[in-house]
Amino acid sequence: MISKTILAAACASLFAGAAMAQVPAGYPADYQKIIDGAKKEGKLVIYGATDSKATQPLIKDFNALYPGITVEYNDMNSTEVYNRFISEAAAGGNTADALWSSAMDLQMRLASDGYALQYKSVEVSKIPGWAVWDDKAYGTTFEPAAIVYNKRLVDAKEVPQNHADFAKLIQQPKFKDKVTTYDIEKSGVGFMFMTQDARENPKFVDLENAFGVAKVRVQSSTGTMMERISSGENLIGYNVLGSYALVRAKADPSIGVVLPKDYTLIMSRVIFINKAAKNVNAAKLWMDYMLSHRGQTIIANDSKLFAIRQDVTGETTSAELIKQIGKDNVKPVPVHPMVLQFLGPAKRMAFLKQWKETAGKK
Repeated sequence: MISKTILAAACASLFAGAAMAQVPAGYPADYQKIIDGAKKEGKLVIYGATDSKATQPLIKDFNALYPGITVEYNDMNSTEVYNRFISEAAAGGNTADALWSSAMDLQMRLASDGYALQYKSVEVSKIPGWAVWDDKAYGTTFEPAAIVYNKRLVDAKEVPQNHADFAKLIQQPKFKDKVTTYDIEKSGVGFMFMTQDARENPKFVDLENAFGVAKVRVQSSTGTMMERISSGENLIGYNVLGSYALVRAKADPSIGVVLPKDYTLIMSRVIFINKAAKNVNAAKLWMDYMLSHRGQTIIANDSKLFAIRQDVTGETTSAELIKQIGKDNVKPVPVHPMVLQFLGPAKRMAFLKQWKETAGKK
């Protein structure tokens, strides 16, 4: 995927000299130093794995709150975010001030390897404990891994409600060559979801074998999977990013979405500030904004990514999702180095080998 860059500079920034950004209510008075420092920097570079369309409302609102700071948002897939940052950091050249990605394990590898700035956000008390690590890495969203199917071609009685049902269903002849999921070799979030499934599902091997019987078709993006399900080229998709799928389902009568009732994995897009950030104050402003009630309200109601804060209202919020699925069935992936279990070369290769020999067999 070719990286796309959004240069977002609100028209109000032309009058930045006259406009004085206010310290948000409830923030310490000395927060003005961060605001002033960010205005002097005048720029913020973000590498993100969130679609530009979902990010634009956040950038627009951030610019309204803090005029005079140009936000350069680079939209990539999750693996590209990691690889580009690593190569640029190693070369000592210019790179991102902040990284925001759905591949929680890759983000945690970078953070735990010393690339993340330790910064205690003023909003930290409003974020669940599992979503914060060492005041360096913060979860910003509460997004479910979903089963997505074609409502025209999959009978209502066939629709699986849990992982065991799904594994049984896709072994039927009707679903051969018609099942899709992430290419876990190329998609960081796909690999993370599948390895977390291996931890959570005691019958994961049965699921892998079912994928093999169905001759699963793999893709590197959520959008491609949903297009193929909508068209009928594929009938059903597994571990599709629920935030995108639920938005698509509202506009596309062919798309149906299931949040598994035995357990639903919850992914949180992790943000951290580059320890060597050129525009460190602007990055702090952005992080605090993303975690603030104002930013989280935009995430929920404009970006449709499911706010992580419990005090945000709207359909796409953690509170609403927990109510829908049930507290005991929601399984958040923690923002913690424990998610690195499968990223070591030996374990990663072993996991991929097992996947290819079972799910990936043709």
